[in-house]
Amino acid sequence: MIVVHRRLVRFCTVAACSVGPLTACRAREAVQAPMDMAVLDSTDEHASRAAHEAMNGPMAADPHMTLTPLRPPRAADSIRAAALVGEMRVALDRYRDVRAAEADGFRQFLPNVKQPVYHFTNRRWALAELFRFDATKPTSLLYRPATDGRFVLVGVMYSAPARTSLDELDRRVPLSVARWHEHVNWCLPPRGHIERWGEVRDGKPVFGPKSTIATADQCAAVGGRFVPRLFGWMVHVMAFESDDPKIVWGGEPGHTHS
Repeated sequence: MIVVHRRLVRFCTVAACSVGPLTACRAREAVQAPMDMAVLDSTDEHASRAAHEAMNGPMAADPHMTLTPLRPPRAADSIRAAALVGEMRVALDRYRDVRAAEADGFRQFLPNVKQPVYHFTNRRWALAELFRFDATKPTSLLYRPATDGRFVLVGVMYSAPARTSLDELDRRVPLSVARWHEHVNWCLPPRGHIERWGEVRDGKPVFGPKSTIATADQCAAVGGRFVPRLFGWMVHVMAFESDDPKIVWGGEPGHTHS
């Protein structure tokens, strides 16, 4: 997420004072290079909003979305996946109360944008995920707004740097069970030109995940900024939504990966 990324960069700078320049430089490099987000400015809330909209529907591979290949099913993977869900449920059960999550540093992303599921992100845990995987410390908690105004915990989101290999992603969460995704090949309006988000050509948006533009040359032709990759790898696990593995590992409640 854009705001989180900028805070992580600042966090790495502060870390130089406490953990030494080499570690801090590695952290800064890992944040800036794999995530490819430095090209986004603070006005690009539209890009974050569009990415969330893309994740709140059926997630299929297209020019703007890459999904990890689904590996052949293995009994060992199913056992490992079930164990991961068990770890999540035990360690994160206290966050059924969103106030407990907020007290521990989770912050709601795009609170003023109506969404079927909201991400509450912990920036320290997000930074740590650049270097390790811990099922008990996800990047984000996922909450569904209830009709009575409460937030209901339904799942978690894990992230990994864009440089992460498929084998490493598989070690984190089995690729025979879940499919990680990343947002790729986006054309964004030039900095300072938010008004161009609404541009349409031949009935299609010029910018964002629904645009037909998916190359740097095409983007340059319309005066846009080409972003090869937005956030790195992500995977949603709806561990608190259901006991049905198809829902738990489907990515979003009510949606599946094509």
